[in-house]
Amino acid sequence: MSAYTVVIPAYNAAHYIGETLDSLLAQTVPPERIIVVDDGSPDDTASVVVAHGAPITYVRQDNTGPGGATTRGMMMVETELFATVDHDDLWLPRKAELQIAKLAEDSELAGVFGRVAEFTADPAAARYEAAYDGWTRATMMIRTSVARATGPMVDPPSKLGEVIEWLAIMRENGHRLAMLEDTVTLRRLHAGSLTARDRGELSRSYLATARRALERRRAKADIK
Repeated sequence: MSAYTVVIPAYNAAHYIGETLDSLLAQTVPPERIIVVDDGSPDDTASVVVAHGAPITYVRQDNTGPGGATTRGMMMVETELFATVDHDDLWLPRKAELQIAKLAEDSELAGVFGRVAEFTADPAAARYEAAYDGWTRATMMIRTSVARATGPMVDPPSKLGEVIEWLAIMRENGHRLAMLEDTVTLRRLHAGSLTARDRGELSRSYLATARRALERRRAKADIK
C-alpha cells in the first residue's frame, strides 16, 4: 500500500486536536507522518500537540488562514499520497484504507473523497442517516505530485472556499477525482467551526469562487 502524510492546519485547536490525532493514529492503515501547522494560535495548541506523544511534526507560522497553513504542510510532504483534516474533525478507522485501495485500482485517478456525517458533542451520536458527499479538506486523499502541481491553496478575504477553488483548478487541469459511497469523516459542529459560520458569508465565498473559475475558463478560451 502507498504511504501517506496527513497535514492538519490548526488555529485555536487545543480543545479538539487531541481527539483528531487519536482518530488518525487509530486508522487501519496509519499515516507515515502527521504534520500540524499551527497558524498563529494564541491558545495552547502547541503544548497539546507536543504533549500528545505521537510522532508529529509541529510547525508554527504567523496567521495566514487554513489554505496557507495547508500549503505550508503540503510542501513538506515526502510520501506518495497527501491528506488533510480540520483540527476538530475525526476520521473513521477505515478512511485511509478505503481511499488507498481506490487509488491503487485506478492509476489515472488523482484523488479520492468520501462522505461526511455531522455530530455535536458525542461522535457516537453522529447523524449517519444525513451523511453527504464531502468535497472538503477533511475527507480528501490526493496524489502528492498532483497536489503540488495544482499550486497553493489561496485564502480569500473571508478565509472560506479555498479548498473548493483549489479542486476546481485541479479539475480544470484535467485531473479526475472520485467520491466513495462510504462515510469516512465525522464533522464536529461547534460555535467556532467553519460549518457554524454565517451561511450568507459562506454562500458569497462560493459564488466568488465560481466566478473566478468562469473567468479562468474564458481566459483559456481566448488564448485558443
